[in-house]
Amino acid sequence: MSEQPQTDDKPDLLDYLGRFQPALIVALLALGVAGWQWWDSNNRIHNLQAELSQRLAASNNMGQESRILSKQAMEATRDLSVKLGEIQGKLADSQNQQLALEALYQDLARSRDEWTLADIEQIVLSASQQLQLAGNAKAALIALRSADSRLQRLNKPQFTALRRAINDDIQRLQAVPQIDTVGITLRLDALIADVDDLPIASEHEIPAAQAHTRSPQPSGAVDRFGREVWQELKGLVQVRRMDTPDSALLAPEQVYFLRQNLKLRLLDARIALLAHDEASYKADLQAARQWVKRYFNSSDARVASALVSLGKLANSPVSIQLPTLSESLDALQSSRIGRNR
Repeated sequence: MSEQPQTDDKPDLLDYLGRFQPALIVALLALGVAGWQWWDSNNRIHNLQAELSQRLAASNNMGQESRILSKQAMEATRDLSVKLGEIQGKLADSQNQQLALEALYQDLARSRDEWTLADIEQIVLSASQQLQLAGNAKAALIALRSADSRLQRLNKPQFTALRRAINDDIQRLQAVPQIDTVGITLRLDALIADVDDLPIASEHEIPAAQAHTRSPQPSGAVDRFGREVWQELKGLVQVRRMDTPDSALLAPEQVYFLRQNLKLRLLDARIALLAHDEASYKADLQAARQWVKRYFNSSDARVASALVSLGKLANSPVSIQLPTLSESLDALQSSRIGRNR
């Protein structure tokens, strides 16, 4: 009785297993799939961890390189900052030097303009003195042209008014009639040189204080004594022919002083010519002409030529109305005041 129940339980287990076999298979399959998924997930996690480790290592390397590069960049920036500071310092020095050079150039330019203006002022003052004291319009014209030439080379617009004034004075001087001062002076010098050769009207001239020239005397005391007596008698007694009753008789010393006074008159006329004093000039020439006509031999060709020359010289105008350089001087004064301001 005990064995029969055991035989009956086995078919039940097999039946039970037979009924649960598909579920077991499904469970095993599910377990296998789960295991494969776990293994696959585990592999993926390991791969991700390895990749993450590699990336972390690469990131660490890149971070170190970045820190190194940053350090180098900071050092380079520091060096650049130092160099930039040096460059800025040099630039500041250069700018200061440039400003100093510009100031120096302006000072030099201002000094050069002032020197040129001072020279031009001296030239214009000299030209004005030539006009006022000597009446030399030609010398004044040359001086003004020289001043205008210097202003033209300077080529500064602030001197335009000064150039205009100088050119106006140049135009006025060019319109002044020219006097042949040199030619008249030469003719007066020629007359002064000929005074000693003009014969006196009384024809008895003996040079004053003239040493007696002794010709070779023959030997013999008697002949020498006779000649000395004859020379003394000739000095005491003279026979003259008077063609005109009113001819002045002059002693030798008077003739000498007459010639010297005539030269002084001609020299006074020359001084009056240079001073453009026409009244004194004509008065001196008229007096000289009267002396020559009265005391010298008018029939002599040299005396006649001297009288003609004196007449022509007395009729020559030597005084002209000269312009003043007030416009140029006023322009110079205005330019100097403007530069001082």
